[in-house]
Amino acid sequence: MSSVKVWFITGASSGFGRAMTEYLLKIGNKVVATLRKPESLSDLTAHYPHTQLLVVKVDVANEADITAAFAKAEEVFGRIDVVFNNAGVSVVGEVESLDEGDARGVFDVNFWGAVRVSKEAVRFFREVNKPIGGRLLQVSSRLGLVGAPACGFYCASKFALEGLTECLATELDPAWNIKVTLLEPGPYRTEISQGNFRAAPQHPAYANLALPSSQARKFLGSTERFDGDVTKAVVVIKKFSQLEDVPIRFPIHRRVIMAMRDKAKSLSEGADKYERWTNGLYHDES
Repeated sequence: MSSVKVWFITGASSGFGRAMTEYLLKIGNKVVATLRKPESLSDLTAHYPHTQLLVVKVDVANEADITAAFAKAEEVFGRIDVVFNNAGVSVVGEVESLDEGDARGVFDVNFWGAVRVSKEAVRFFREVNKPIGGRLLQVSSRLGLVGAPACGFYCASKFALEGLTECLATELDPAWNIKVTLLEPGPYRTEISQGNFRAAPQHPAYANLALPSSQARKFLGSTERFDGDVTKAVVVIKKFSQLEDVPIRFPIHRRVIMAMRDKAKSLSEGADKYERWTNGLYHDES
């Protein structure tokens, strides 16, 4: 198999998507970079030939855009080895602060957009890449594992992606050779961490500066707390993508490791504490 891989990347304009695109091109891989504003990559299209970089306008909220992008990738490169399902949006605000339209907008990109890409990726790997298959890397978040104040709908969208991906991984026929992993980043310094996100006006009931949501708003506006270096992370992700035996979750930050351990401990303690409450609840017990 060729060492030169073809990557299909969503949300390639900034953050992990942009960093991954730049790194892959630098080391000689081929990239299908999808984003809503192709002009954002004009510096890269001026530097790399169309035989290595294909830029396609895609709004992941539009299923037709996604289908067309995969078709264009097949036309130009003949295959896709890795799908980096990365497009996402962030809106900060208490659950009571965001109206339903804003909340649905978060889900339409972070969850439904990722679902649309996932379904097309699986079809492509199964039908076009047969029997080689491919890798589907779902960019989730530490906040897809644990809840956080002022991030309710972002967390919910990532929790939904986590559940969907777990189910998808159990459904795939091993003969298709499709491997799926949730990438779990923590606080990395990207455009979002530097203030490129929308914050809903704070609900007056939560105006107390000592409340967790007020503290979270302050944290999200402080770049020094975002200590992850995205340019280093994408190197690790590329290396991870080459593994044969992959986990369903891959943590990519020390705070994610801590969150996983803390949650596992909390779940285990809860199970131990309330296990006896489940006694006598079954048809085979008198």
